[in-house]
Amino acid sequence: MADISLNDRPGDPHGFKRRGLLFVLSSPSGAGKSTIARKLLAADPTLVMSVSATTRPMRPGEVDGRDYHFVDLPAFRQMVADHEFLEWAHVFGHRYGTPRAPVEAMLKSGRDVLFDIDWQGAQQLHQIAGGDVVRVFILPPSIEELERRLRGRATDSETVIEGRMSRAAGEIAHWDGYDYVLCNDDADICFQKVRTILEAERMKRSRQTGLIGFIRKLGKATGEVD
Repeated sequence: MADISLNDRPGDPHGFKRRGLLFVLSSPSGAGKSTIARKLLAADPTLVMSVSATTRPMRPGEVDGRDYHFVDLPAFRQMVADHEFLEWAHVFGHRYGTPRAPVEAMLKSGRDVLFDIDWQGAQQLHQIAGGDVVRVFILPPSIEELERRLRGRATDSETVIEGRMSRAAGEIAHWDGYDYVLCNDDADICFQKVRTILEAERMKRSRQTGLIGFIRKLGKATGEVD
């Protein structure tokens, strides 16, 4: 995994470099993570979305390669056998996975990568990339509000909605596997909090791989080296 997590990235005008960041958003379906993800991408050109592969059918309005990489089950199984995924999981009767190669390419191009994945994927990604993964879990303000949002979409059948509500409790139970946990009772405020987390994580000393060289230059200029 060193190829992904240890790539030095372009930094600021002072010559800093920093390690690539894998930024994970998870939540029960309907809690708002996809909306927050879209706002992050619109606000930050250095952040790019990881596009998952899935065996589920394409929905109206979706585009292959933009929303998901749509593949059949045999192709997905072959990708698993060939170790082409960073992580993969069963979700709502279908399989979802993060292709490794595009993530590597995005990090090498100098951009951080945003993941919209569930707790299983977040756990696997953390096991692979460790400290280069930042995990944020979004909670709904209440179960009643979660159901109201799901029904408000008007895109899912009653069976699907019941399945999502049933799964929500299991997803929420894994809140303690995340670095940050936020309640989305106001979409704009929650977005700002997530954006603040992203910026703060980017500035962590451990990610500033060019910081030591810059400090040494300052030390030489003042006669204080190291």
